[in-house]
Amino acid sequence: MTAATATLTRAVSAPDDSRSRRSGAQRAARPDVPLIGRRLQLVRAVLVLLLVMTGTLLLQLVVISSLQHSAAQGRAFDAFRSDLATGTAPIGPTDAKGRVLALGAPVAFIEIPSLGVREVIGEGTTASVLFDGPGHRRDTPLPGQIGSSVVFGRRATFGGPFSDISELKKGALIRVTTGQGVFEFKVLGVRAEGTPVPAAPAAGTARLLLVTAAGRAFVPEGVLRVDAELDGQAAVGPARLISAAGLPASERVMSGDAGTLWVLAFWLQALIALSLAVVWSWHRWGRAQTWVVLFPPLLLVGLAASGEVARLLPNLL
Repeated sequence: MTAATATLTRAVSAPDDSRSRRSGAQRAARPDVPLIGRRLQLVRAVLVLLLVMTGTLLLQLVVISSLQHSAAQGRAFDAFRSDLATGTAPIGPTDAKGRVLALGAPVAFIEIPSLGVREVIGEGTTASVLFDGPGHRRDTPLPGQIGSSVVFGRRATFGGPFSDISELKKGALIRVTTGQGVFEFKVLGVRAEGTPVPAAPAAGTARLLLVTAAGRAFVPEGVLRVDAELDGQAAVGPARLISAAGLPASERVMSGDAGTLWVLAFWLQALIALSLAVVWSWHRWGRAQTWVVLFPPLLLVGLAASGEVARLLPNLL
């Protein structure tokens, strides 16, 4: 009985052992799925990086920048209206407590009825300040004060508040509200680079100069300027703290803002790591899994990096 049982057990288990041996042999004979070479991995990661940066930068400049501008203008309008109501709106380079105004602090509200422009003007003309709207050049008096005030505005990106100022006609109205009241300017003319500059304003009068990029949208071809003269009595303002010679390079015409390059370096490192992860995941997990898991962080990090790249672009773009 015992011998018969042993024989039966061997007979039953033999096929299983045979199948196990065949399966092991097949696994041994089957070559592993080849992995792509390191050089090809690097090339594909670079392509992913370039694709993400290009796509998110276009998305940033064409779509998201306008939304960012609208949100920033809403906040600035509320803040400036509150300052006007409490009598604390700045009338010079310092606030009511004598502190130097922070870059981007609201200092005026400009209206151009013929173009439908209604924008809060921030202090400073860096690319970062002009993300949120027009900026006041800090080496010039505020609009309505004696002298020539200069205001920069973007041509196409971040809402393009000055996109249509080339259409202004002589005599068109520009209204500016500051902590010293409401001032109305009449346009003297529009001029491109190389066009003769109007004669200097008479003593005790005020001028307003609007500056933006010339040429097609997103393809600047020089600088466009609109000169306007105050129709009424100019106000007296405090002395400026910054001279034309002392104005930082980042606040001059068509300059970028490189003050946050370290932030860009951080986001680029994160994007490089994600690009390598995409290439690895593509061959290990599969395409569908890769896009589901890694596309959202790629998009978010790409937008963060492209936002920093936008600071390096000309401030009038």
